[in-house]
Amino acid sequence: MLIRQAMFTSVLIANRGEIACRIARSAARLGMRTIAVYSQADAGALHVRRCDEAHPIGPAPATESYLVIDRLIEVARKSGAQCIHPGYGFLSENAEFAEACAAAGIVFVGPPPSAIRAMGLKDRAKALMEKAGVPVVPGYHGERQEPAFLKQKAYEIGYPVLIKAVAGGGGKGMRRVDKHAEFEAALDGAQREAKSSFGDARVLIEKYVSVPRHIELQIFADAHGNAIHLNERDCSLQRRHQKVIEEAPAPGMSAELRAAMGEAAVKAALAVGYAGAGTVEFIADGSNGLRADGYWFMEMNTRLQVEHPVTEAITGLDLVEWQFRIAAGEKLPLSQDCVPLQGHAVEARIYAEDPARGFLPSTGTLIALQFPGGVRVDTGVEQDSAITPYYDPMIAKMIAHAPTRAEALDKLAAALGHTIAAGPHTNLALLAALCRAGEFHAEQFDTGFIERNIAVLGGGGADLAAVAFGAAELLAREADRIGRSLDRAPDAPASPWDTADGFQLSGPRALALPILADGEPLEARVSYGAAGPAVAVDGVTAALDATAIPAADAIYVLRRGRQTVVRRADLGAGDLDHAGGDGQIKAPMHGKVLALLVCDGEQVIKGQRLAIIEAMKMEHALTAPRDGRVAGIAVAVGSQVAEGVKLMTIDSTDQ
Repeated sequence: MLIRQAMFTSVLIANRGEIACRIARSAARLGMRTIAVYSQADAGALHVRRCDEAHPIGPAPATESYLVIDRLIEVARKSGAQCIHPGYGFLSENAEFAEACAAAGIVFVGPPPSAIRAMGLKDRAKALMEKAGVPVVPGYHGERQEPAFLKQKAYEIGYPVLIKAVAGGGGKGMRRVDKHAEFEAALDGAQREAKSSFGDARVLIEKYVSVPRHIELQIFADAHGNAIHLNERDCSLQRRHQKVIEEAPAPGMSAELRAAMGEAAVKAALAVGYAGAGTVEFIADGSNGLRADGYWFMEMNTRLQVEHPVTEAITGLDLVEWQFRIAAGEKLPLSQDCVPLQGHAVEARIYAEDPARGFLPSTGTLIALQFPGGVRVDTGVEQDSAITPYYDPMIAKMIAHAPTRAEALDKLAAALGHTIAAGPHTNLALLAALCRAGEFHAEQFDTGFIERNIAVLGGGGADLAAVAFGAAELLAREADRIGRSLDRAPDAPASPWDTADGFQLSGPRALALPILADGEPLEARVSYGAAGPAVAVDGVTAALDATAIPAADAIYVLRRGRQTVVRRADLGAGDLDHAGGDGQIKAPMHGKVLALLVCDGEQVIKGQRLAIIEAMKMEHALTAPRDGRVAGIAVAVGSQVAEGVKLMTIDSTDQ
């Protein structure tokens, strides 16, 4: 039991979304007045209403609001905040922000600026760890950044290699390179993304481990020279170098190896005079199981992690409360030998993204959002909230805790299957499939597992049974609307002319219903019999296990965690423009045009990169669908574009 000493009476939470709500929950339990900040895009956000008071800090882009240090300090002063909790992301690992807090007489709930600087840059952190005797991944961590020099270093290290932003995190500014000829393009993309996300374009090069397991140790240190670890987490299930499912403890971890890795993590923290919560991340070679000579230091995150709830589940501790108490000057409440480890916990990150289209982020209003009971859900949104292109596309984190790993995975899979989320596309189906995957259950996985198995995990083609179900719902809604509009006396005899379906004078009644399923043109066949209409698409009949969420102009069909949006096709409005292979290059999501890589009239080949769009802090390259000539570039670098907007056309060379 923690003994309460002098505690803060107020906290400004310099963040948004689910982590802001999470911090507010612990702060309120400790009796603090909670102070939120919000951008123009977040004026109606959940975290604003969950706090005792809230203050505007600027326009939607984070660079004009959540990343403006002076503005945050000004709000903290005016509101009388005793401390500032940065959450994760944004300014959580910014030494200048920590210094600005101190200069204003406000406690920064995090490590000292010196520790942030020491561990915040991956190249310096690796050099420091080598000096401290912690094993480090082979690579180049020096100061030189000339492209030709870095390419030569990559060749010397041996492909495949990873290019990583020295100030990075969350997979941003990271590229895997398998061939020497691909290095320049990968370096250019990594540096540009790093500059955009962290304000620092510098990178390092390290050897790519062939069967990598991502294992991290949660550490805590106080200002009195004490440091411990709170066991490990396995974060190996990733897409685009970003974590998707995390669990604790790590499968295959022995008590002896946990102690060795924990000792290395604590050594890393003590080497920089750390205080507060941190995570020491290791890459392990999983080819022959976890072993003492097969792990290397990767980086240290000087903040709380997104996946901290799984550690809370197996230890029964509130890590945010620990952060507050250590920032208030208290000593660590536990010694290393008293840290609990109870059962197994698994966390799934529910994202607004489309796994079937390369995990492109998806924006829009959540027209339906419901979570089941029996699991922990951390979220910063609710029904009718908007997922915007300005911030990370996470909808929620769902955490299951059970006595065994198998039970925790089954519990999480069931909860994901009973979650309703409609509007933007989500990765719910993928997450449930991962939890049920035989190899994952058998502990046979690494960081490339999702990429290798995406076709069977949920990245396939259209769910025709769901499409047929949506078409049937559209038909029923239209029939109901037409029926209600008929001006006929209640006791008048029925007339075939009142029928709102495929009435005809002879033969079986049937009709063809042109529809759009997720924007793709299809045709539903509707036949009428004694039991009513039957709908099929390409011979596949309507699903019986789907849920319909009606919207003004569409039916959102949810089936097995996957969403399909079905609309009537308006042939006169040009719904089928893209069906004939017209070469139009359209924005796959809302975002900002970072680069145009071709010019009007330029000859291109299939697969050539045409433009780069940034959305939700990630870059997405658009490529030519065929050989041809560029025509009609309709956007400029720096333009904000909406999903579906035409960017350019590739005219076929044989026209």
